[in-house]
Amino acid sequence: MTHHRRGLRRLLRDDDLADRIEKDWESAGLTEKRERMLSYAVKLTLRPSEVSEEDVEALREVGFSDTDILHIVEVTAYYAYANRVADGLGIPLEDWLPENHT
Repeated sequence: MTHHRRGLRRLLRDDDLADRIEKDWESAGLTEKRERMLSYAVKLTLRPSEVSEEDVEALREVGFSDTDILHIVEVTAYYAYANRVADGLGIPLEDWLPENHT
């Protein structure tokens, strides 16, 4: 999250919501659709071998199309990759980040 704060704020255009998501996305007051998407992304990131067709169907149930789900998977995988590259190379956090967010 730390490396991607600017992008989240730009996309949401709601600094208060971005702060709530950063603090605890599960209690941030998100829509069911966004919560389901983030739950899926967390599972895909932390426990990819446990992702099943039921997880994909749960996304469809809240209105995600198969193309949307593909995009969720691609973005989740890309950020996991990019973060591991940055961490693996010891790339420091951006200078613009406030100290209380490191």
